[in-house]
Amino acid sequence: MCFASPGAMDEYRCFVDWDKMDVSAQSQDTKELTCTDFHELKQLARQGYWAKNHSLRAKVYHKLISNIPCRTVTPDANVYRDIVVKIIGKRSSSSLPLPEFVDNSLIPTYCLNAEGVGAVRKIILCIANQFPDISFCPALPSVIALLLHYSKDEAECFEQVCRILACNDPSKRLIDQTFLAFESSCMTFGDLVNKYCQAAHKLMVAVSEDVLEVYSDWQRWLFGELPMAYIARVFDVFLVEGYKVLYRVALALLKFFHKVRAGQPMESDSIQQDIRAFVRDIAKSVSPERLLEKAFAIRLFSRKEIQLLQMANEKALQQKGITVKQKRQNVHLAVHAENFKSEIVSVKEMRDIWSWIPERFALCQPLLLFTTLEHGCSLSRFYSHSEGHEPTLLLIKTTAKEVCGAYLSTDWSERRRGGSKLSFFGTGECFVFRLQPEVERYEWVIIKHPELASTTSETENHAQPASSTLSSSSIPSDPSDRLSPFLAARHFNLPSKTASMFMAGSSDCIIVGGGDGQALYLDADLNHGRTSHCNTFNNQPLCSESFQISILEVWGFRDTMNG
Repeated sequence: MCFASPGAMDEYRCFVDWDKMDVSAQSQDTKELTCTDFHELKQLARQGYWAKNHSLRAKVYHKLISNIPCRTVTPDANVYRDIVVKIIGKRSSSSLPLPEFVDNSLIPTYCLNAEGVGAVRKIILCIANQFPDISFCPALPSVIALLLHYSKDEAECFEQVCRILACNDPSKRLIDQTFLAFESSCMTFGDLVNKYCQAAHKLMVAVSEDVLEVYSDWQRWLFGELPMAYIARVFDVFLVEGYKVLYRVALALLKFFHKVRAGQPMESDSIQQDIRAFVRDIAKSVSPERLLEKAFAIRLFSRKEIQLLQMANEKALQQKGITVKQKRQNVHLAVHAENFKSEIVSVKEMRDIWSWIPERFALCQPLLLFTTLEHGCSLSRFYSHSEGHEPTLLLIKTTAKEVCGAYLSTDWSERRRGGSKLSFFGTGECFVFRLQPEVERYEWVIIKHPELASTTSETENHAQPASSTLSSSSIPSDPSDRLSPFLAARHFNLPSKTASMFMAGSSDCIIVGGGDGQALYLDADLNHGRTSHCNTFNNQPLCSESFQISILEVWGFRDTMNG
């Protein structure tokens, strides 16, 4: 059911099937929106101030979209009137194939009548004519169908969509328009699920052969499956706050799916289909208000951190030559019996670990770099075999048959930057874990407790409407001209250095995690170790507090797509 006010029926009557609209849920008040303060606008959007008045929402959308900075030559309503006859002619728009960049996306009806559905197709075809650089944009039909509700004619809708597509502010990100941007957003979403929805992620890993394929549906949940009353509320906030809102709502949808379906058998043989069906029928279990409340209760990373993660994912895809849509490799079967043999963990255990690592490395296969069984118990040989590889995975089996380890984000050669002095390095992507006797992962303390640090670059409370992530041009480059790493400690105002003691090494020892103890301490002979609680990971001891090493392995990440 969709919602509209009686007054809107005259003004916006062209494309809507009013018999499917719930007029009773609408306010008859003739509201105006005069505020320009971002904080106030953000609160009004989140509260649904203009959600119950169709005409007011139309005016607000028009105002917000007209304020988007665009390229000098951005197609407007007059352009549409000029080209639509040439492109469509006297043919029915339903007889014309849609451009490949919509990726066979179904056009959501959103209570549109037949004329409205035809108008969506015509607008898509005209946008394809005016935006030849768009190569992949499956969200476009949904955005057009939604905005048609709040447009007086096709030309006005076309102009509003063009402004969203032609935004030229590098600090704003609105709709993905290339496969590279889309695919890296799917990987970024997978990384965020891994951090913020661990119970749901565990379920996805258990029931899906390819987790990234499930997460690649995240935009479809929003721009396709979500009922109009919900996506309109999401769009209200999206136009004010930007792209990060989409991640928030998709994470909330996954949390609700897991909560509602936990312990129940799958309804189909595909978790993808089950999630789509849940989102389509979300009104049975979750209201729009509750969905947004859940979305904004998630303490996400800052815009800068999410942009750094997105850029790292884009870079990984470019290095692998994945810039156009192609048949996906089954990334979460990167670990299989034919290519993997460890004396410490089974194939299943390694797959569990693989499900924890960042998506850009889940595209790789494990590569054994060092094992004490072959290379001996020597810290210098540990370094010589591990250096030049980033990231690495450290696995330890004790003489008591306990198994623990660490995912280490940074090349061990960085230890030399401190000279002869033992100094910590690495990023907040590091984590420690134990597998035996029971499985437990401990991530950087700031991820679960962001209140312990404020980010030095956080601009969310000072952003302009529709602002989103930072561009690469606004991120300072370090001397090596690499991207500033995702979750680098220097991006945060940390309460003390003990919150960022990720990894350290010298000729005498290796340390992972610090502050009031060490998550792992290994001696120079790689024979003995200690483990205790530490501030960096807020972990419990990973095994017996003092232990003897039976086997130690270091694994790297082999890019199978580039040989």
